[in-house]
Amino acid sequence: MLAPLLFVWPLSIAVTHYFASSVATYPYDQALRENVNALARQIRFDKSGRSQIALPASARAMLRADEIDHVYFHVVNRKGVKLAGDSELRVAEDMAYQPDELGEIYFREAEVNGQDLRVAYAYVGDPSLPREKWLLVEVGETLEKRSQLSNKIIASVILPQFVIIPLAVVLVWFGLSQGLQPLTRLRERIEARAENDLSPIRTRRVPEELQPLIDAFNGMLERMRANLAAQHRFIADAAHQMRTPLTGLKTQAQLAMRESDPEQLKNSLRQIATSVDRAAHLVNQLLTLARAEASEQAQQALVPLDLDSVLRQQVEEWVVRALDRRIDLGYEPAPPSEILGNALLLRELISNLIDNALRYTPEGGRVTCRVVVQGDFVTLEIEDNGIGLSEEQAAMVFERFYRVDGTGVDGSGLGLAIVREIAELHRADASLRPNPAERGAIARVVFSRYQPMSADGAFDAQVEGELGVRNPPAGFV
Repeated sequence: MLAPLLFVWPLSIAVTHYFASSVATYPYDQALRENVNALARQIRFDKSGRSQIALPASARAMLRADEIDHVYFHVVNRKGVKLAGDSELRVAEDMAYQPDELGEIYFREAEVNGQDLRVAYAYVGDPSLPREKWLLVEVGETLEKRSQLSNKIIASVILPQFVIIPLAVVLVWFGLSQGLQPLTRLRERIEARAENDLSPIRTRRVPEELQPLIDAFNGMLERMRANLAAQHRFIADAAHQMRTPLTGLKTQAQLAMRESDPEQLKNSLRQIATSVDRAAHLVNQLLTLARAEASEQAQQALVPLDLDSVLRQQVEEWVVRALDRRIDLGYEPAPPSEILGNALLLRELISNLIDNALRYTPEGGRVTCRVVVQGDFVTLEIEDNGIGLSEEQAAMVFERFYRVDGTGVDGSGLGLAIVREIAELHRADASLRPNPAERGAIARVVFSRYQPMSADGAFDAQVEGELGVRNPPAGFV
């Protein structure tokens, strides 16, 4: 607050000085006008155009009566020859270029004996006479009275500021210190909180201006509590899930160490290899889930890409494994279907959906992958004729470590949780529902279609795609 005051103060002095000079000049300019008019009335022209100047002693005394400033006057013709008055006052060198309307009074600046003058002048003559016979009347005055009046005006304005501005500083300091006390108390309350205290800040005795800030801060604390709770649950579940395969590995290794029969030893080693594969798969899925949750970095990598092209590449990678399981893995081509996405995470999403479909489809079954373009939406579909699931199970399959009971299928329960995280990152909607046409299930992920910005500004669908999926068409979810 002090910096603007210290800047405005000299600026106000400069502005005050300018206006004070203007105010002080006006009345004395009027007096100069009267003197010029008084001298002009003493000049007469006869019929032949000859001028007659009658300046009585009283008129001269009136011009010399000023006790503060020096007054100079003269009457000259158009050639600059003095006809009456003071020789010290000189005609302006550019007088020929100055305005010379008859009877009009003009002003100019001059200098006599090192003193600045304010000069009023007018041309006197008969309109019927040629301009060469007109006379120039000039009255000049030094600037002492103007300067004194200007200084008085400035002093009358500036001097009170020496009292007002310090008083304003004190009042501002007092007002700010009183007004910021609630904020200071709030800061002290926050600083005094324990590191693990994420409870909401009480809004009692909080000023109205701080209420939105407290509400936003409490909302952030609530989100932090939810995130920490989710992390704690995830760590506990992950520890439990990791403990089982590691315990099994240890048990199988101990049994293998006791075996003397080569065939039994090979069988134990195969069991160990299978357990290692399961543990590695679980660890990889945990790492993928952690990478998917790092949404801030991934969001920066969302670029336009063809979802159908990504799907085709992933199907090609899973064909061999599908053949090993004697499952018909099919792909239905689609027209260009661009979305905003992260290619690495989308490949992970598709791989988890295909892996999930293959796991729950028995030998001789069928898994079909396709992309459906409909209006402003692009839908990824993975359809299978496997064991299927109920509506109650469909509502829970995206939870971490959830596995459908009674299927006899190995898994970590993280594949669909990864799908949900990646879908949320892309502002998409993921679902797994029973197949309405036959036994099995259909996994769908609905994306907003990418529409490049056109010259006429048609980018509504693109903007909404970045903000979130709009209501998808009927039957998509």
